[in-house]
Amino acid sequence: MPEITSLARMEDLQRLMQFVVSQAQSAHLPARRQREIELAVEEVLVNIFSYAYPDAEGRVSIACQAEDERLTIEIRDVGVPFNILEIPNPDVGAGLSERQVGGLGAFFVRKMADEARYRREGDQNVLVLIFDQRGHDAPHPK
Repeated sequence: MPEITSLARMEDLQRLMQFVVSQAQSAHLPARRQREIELAVEEVLVNIFSYAYPDAEGRVSIACQAEDERLTIEIRDVGVPFNILEIPNPDVGAGLSERQVGGLGAFFVRKMADEARYRREGDQNVLVLIFDQRGHDAPHPK
């Protein structure tokens, strides 16, 4: 499984994203799905860079498995325990002045991925995002 490890800092975001984009291309996913993957992973990485390591510099690793027009992405960090899947969905129907701050990025990550799983493995946060060719909101052939 191809993998990249880096310091968890904004200066390395472009290099990490280039790795993810190349893996999405190798999975032969449509351009629309590749953009969704890019947005979802970028959101996760920016959150790790911003919040996982409040007192020190840390690391992040991304492993990708492309097979059968499906891409599985595993993102690991040893930062503060954080399960993005437990963030409540924002009330997107509320007016702007009535909305809670935060949570929109986590909502979009869950909407774009076909499947998302989190586990704490020792001192690591492990987030697995799975994307297939169509996306979970697309109609499936009969």
